[in-house]
Amino acid sequence: MKPPMRDDLRLLNGYHSPQIDVEVRLNTNEAPVGPPPEFSEALAAELAHVEWHRYPDRTASKLRTDLAKLHGTEPDRIFVANGSNEVLQTLCLTYGGAGRSVATFEPTYAMYGQIARSTQCAVVEGERHGDGSVSVYDLEQLIERHQPSIVFLCSPNNPTGTPEKIDVLERALEIAPGLVVVDEAYGQFADWSAIDLCDDAGGPANLVVTRTYSKTWAMAGARLGYAVVPSGMAAEFEKVVLPYHVDTFKQIAGRVALRFADQTESRVAAIVWERQRIMASLTQMGLEVWPSQSNFILFRTTPSGCSGDDVWQALVDRSVLVRNCSSWPRLSDCLRVTVGTPGENDRFLDALSEVIS
Repeated sequence: MKPPMRDDLRLLNGYHSPQIDVEVRLNTNEAPVGPPPEFSEALAAELAHVEWHRYPDRTASKLRTDLAKLHGTEPDRIFVANGSNEVLQTLCLTYGGAGRSVATFEPTYAMYGQIARSTQCAVVEGERHGDGSVSVYDLEQLIERHQPSIVFLCSPNNPTGTPEKIDVLERALEIAPGLVVVDEAYGQFADWSAIDLCDDAGGPANLVVTRTYSKTWAMAGARLGYAVVPSGMAAEFEKVVLPYHVDTFKQIAGRVALRFADQTESRVAAIVWERQRIMASLTQMGLEVWPSQSNFILFRTTPSGCSGDDVWQALVDRSVLVRNCSSWPRLSDCLRVTVGTPGENDRFLDALSEVIS
């Protein structure tokens, strides 16, 4: 007999992103190119000295120290995990759970709700305005009504690419009864960062800022993420994370990557330039375009007279894959394109222009 699954999981769907064999893949917000060649050489040299029969450093102390230096804080305020998704899961396991709620503002990153529900948190959803922003009024109403244990703010927001407003974050930190989590998976592409609020004195006692190596550091294959947290919080996570959860390879790769921060910043600048070029081209085509501060752009196809589904399929037929958001709530006929290499971006723009004309 098939064993019964948890009742609260029966109606949930897993996270899916179509992987189709195409020549130009711009659907998962990955970096357009890998780390610099020097990174691979330095990483190989470090790995040659690893004692693979030994468990990894359980607290990832050296990586936390290096990340603390990067952000001008203390190592005990850094928590590292297997991608920023595991950071989010750890937060829900530690500060959420049965009888507690998590707040999101939709549309936003789907994994907030997915992770919250899988850790038995109730999910309360606020609404974003048409431009992707959250208003102070809506934030206040949701927090007052539901008193969530965790408020998730995504900056820049996925899938709209819009940064959260500073006054919204500051108000959330003032009135939230629990944690305010600012997910900055794409933070290095934006004009401002919530990490700036984490000053030498410790910053707000309820602010957590999450980051990932998958985007700007071009290390999606490593699955490494981290958070800047209030002092003392990282020690609490040890009650829910599995022993040795961050393997030796990740810890070394994360440290080696930080040696090439200058190259990474140059690549970020190049992606931002390409992002602006794509946005201008989409606008010239007459499409509805969300102003992005990320490495992707959300646009609506209906001003061209074409449905999102039809445009997506026509692009696939031309061997270009973007993310189809048309079936997502509040995002009818919307597609999201990742900023690729200049050549990939040209290929996408040429194909799209052909489709909608």
